[in-house]
Amino acid sequence: MQRPVHRFRVGITGSYGGLNLGDEAILKSIITQLRASLPVEILVFSRNAEDTLRRHDVEQAVPVRDMTREEAKAAVAGLDVLVFGGGGILYDHEAEIYLREVILAQELGVPVMVYAVSAGPLQTRTARERVATAITQAAVVTVRDRHGRRLLEDIGVHREVQLTADPALLLEPEPLPEDALLREGMDSARRLVGFSVREPGPAAPEIDVDHYHALLANAADFIVDRWEADIVFVPMERGQMDVQHSHAVISRMQNATRATVLKGSYTAGQVLTLIGHFQFAVGMRLHFLIFSALQRVPFVALPYSSKVTGLLQDLEMNVPPLDDVNTGRLLATIDQSWDLRATLRRRIEQRLPALQARARETNALLVQLLRRRRVKKNKTADQ
Repeated sequence: MQRPVHRFRVGITGSYGGLNLGDEAILKSIITQLRASLPVEILVFSRNAEDTLRRHDVEQAVPVRDMTREEAKAAVAGLDVLVFGGGGILYDHEAEIYLREVILAQELGVPVMVYAVSAGPLQTRTARERVATAITQAAVVTVRDRHGRRLLEDIGVHREVQLTADPALLLEPEPLPEDALLREGMDSARRLVGFSVREPGPAAPEIDVDHYHALLANAADFIVDRWEADIVFVPMERGQMDVQHSHAVISRMQNATRATVLKGSYTAGQVLTLIGHFQFAVGMRLHFLIFSALQRVPFVALPYSSKVTGLLQDLEMNVPPLDDVNTGRLLATIDQSWDLRATLRRRIEQRLPALQARARETNALLVQLLRRRRVKKNKTADQ
């Protein structure tokens, strides 16, 4: 008689269900890699369980922000491994919320894998201590950038922290709805330049809105005048003011009629396809820049945080931080980068495979952890 296939029970908790396309790209990539490696049943702790079930190939999603501690504990108890991450979820004000399921898993003896996270800002003593304690006790810890590893060491995580890369680097393009470009007013016969903004918030408290709005408006006008291009703003987090901030930048442009904001609702893979129609990109959000790199679209970044700086360093595309850039400096960088766009494209093509290989390492570590977990459970059952 053929033995039944053992299916691992894997929970994934992070910033999912919030309609941030970067986070959804991370989740999509984690699920795709894991399913290609092992037979699994996946439970996602989501801020919007219905959205997660609609978007992703998972057996179950639970509304993590609405669950009591006991309800969350019951969901964690049946898991073989809890995946914590990826993404930038270890920062002041929110870290303790995200860590609840991690702490429950550790109380229950369920192994936790920290999956390609970023860390910071972590300024408060309480947050630093909670993060250090929880991360130190995890079975495997991986981060997606060097700054995150250094910060975890600084706050007292005295254990191996492995550097991998963002799972979204493995995202694949998905077909667009019929006539999507036409409905978005994107004329493929014209030059198209993509723009990305982000709002201030707990993960990016130092952003000066007036400063970056003026920078981007001037940059967009320069691009329209210099290259006869149309500007397309890509909201990566529609529910968190990206649309409003995009329109605010357009309102400060002299060539506002040459700019548009994406209006449709798309998956992360579909946005990746859309970005492939751009000749150039200027952006703030990390995953907009990752998507541009995946499509070999040359770009100029406005780094507002260490996670963006980390990507630029990996691609050998160092740019001064957002708060250290004025209009003249930005326009000069854009002008030079446009002239060198073929060189930038080649640099991306050369550096991207190594980054993607690092991203695959995270899944390999998860697979090893699950297999060790099965061996341990089998030994316990035989005793």
